[in-house]
Amino acid sequence: MTNNKGENMHYIYIVECCDETLYTGYTTDLEKRVKTHNEKKGAKYTRGRTPVVLKYYEEFDNKGDAMKREIQIKEMPKEKKLRLIYNK
Repeated sequence: MTNNKGENMHYIYIVECCDETLYTGYTTDLEKRVKTHNEKKGAKYTRGRTPVVLKYYEEFDNKGDAMKREIQIKEMPKEKKLRLIYNK
């Protein structure tokens, strides 16, 4: 997907792993990234915890804003991440 400037969109996302843990990441292609996680080629954390299911994402026009938000979410306790997921 592209924004109104013709540039790629940037996403932060949360996936739920098969052991009910959550993983937060950044990508420019959500579908491809989740597929990569499930092929055990994604983040080291998720490789042994497949399948993963996309639970939440946010879109950004630029990488900098997306990366700032990723850090904010990664610092949240699990309970706050779950509220973010289910209150959307």
